[in-house]
Amino acid sequence: MTSDKRYGDATPIILAVDDDDVNLFLVNSILGKHAEIAQAHCGQEALDYLACYSVDLVLLDFRMPDIDGLEVLKIMKHREEIKNVPVIMLTAEVDIELETEVFHAGAVDFIRKPFAPMVLRGRVNRVLQNEYLKHHLQQEVVLQTQLAEQRLSASERLFDQTILALVKTIDAKDKYTQGHSQRVADYVCRIAKRIGESAERQRELYCMSLLHDIGKIGIPSAIINKPSRLTDEEYEIIKSHTTIGSEILKTIVEFPMLTIGARSHHERWDGRGYPDGLMGTEIPSDARMIAVADAYDAMTSRRSYRGIMEQQRVHMEIERGRGTQFDPYFADIMLSLMDEDTEFLMRADAQPY
Repeated sequence: MTSDKRYGDATPIILAVDDDDVNLFLVNSILGKHAEIAQAHCGQEALDYLACYSVDLVLLDFRMPDIDGLEVLKIMKHREEIKNVPVIMLTAEVDIELETEVFHAGAVDFIRKPFAPMVLRGRVNRVLQNEYLKHHLQQEVVLQTQLAEQRLSASERLFDQTILALVKTIDAKDKYTQGHSQRVADYVCRIAKRIGESAERQRELYCMSLLHDIGKIGIPSAIINKPSRLTDEEYEIIKSHTTIGSEILKTIVEFPMLTIGARSHHERWDGRGYPDGLMGTEIPSDARMIAVADAYDAMTSRRSYRGIMEQQRVHMEIERGRGTQFDPYFADIMLSLMDEDTEFLMRADAQPY
């Protein structure tokens, strides 16, 4: 854990809750240099402390003698004054059902004991950064937009830099999708240029595409980076990034179109997408462009469970999704761009992001 102004000027306050003094000592030894560590030895003591004092993060043991960690977490989520305090659950148990239940109850991460110092510091550091960004993202975006309007000569550059900073924050949560948002934006612009959109319109689409996954900032990193198959509950949490992103971006009143890509890029031409189940031309055309570009990049990027797909297979998958997953018109344009890419340069490991 590092001392970082991204948390604000104050030292982060962390409440460590564990009935084992050894674990509390370890937490203090690992994190105490750059954070103020408060301690509680049981669930009720933790709730009493939270009723009187504000904290930035709770490290909560699952097994405790009075109230277990899961019940403490549920109580916290029903108390207005502490429901938004992030909680990382600590447990020695290895149980997928328990892990799913913990995330469903509202924990932001899950660390198994005995924890390695580097793991604990890394997880805590990431949660504190993400929480600070979540709490301040809307006002920061609005502020940067206002500054851009006041400085006409620098407005586009400033706005672009702000968006790219947010995009890098999102991409940093997922180690397998570095540069994803920028590549999707590039592919969308290629489609837009092919259909004759103006330079100004291409810029709008580029910004919209860059921010299409911004809602992932509100999804627990442990779910985003989970190497195995997601449970139904975890998949529902992942799907919520569309509505979270739309809510974040709607505060940018000067660019209302930004919400379109965030909310609707997982809608399907056949109506089986989410979050609104739109069908065909009910789906905004901008989101239809992003959908095929997003799918293309997913297939041409390396994942934990597979390498980059061969171009011929990607071509086949887009053909198969034409008229079901994708708008046939934009799918055909994407296929045309692929046919022209004889050296298969439109792929993640061939672009400098």
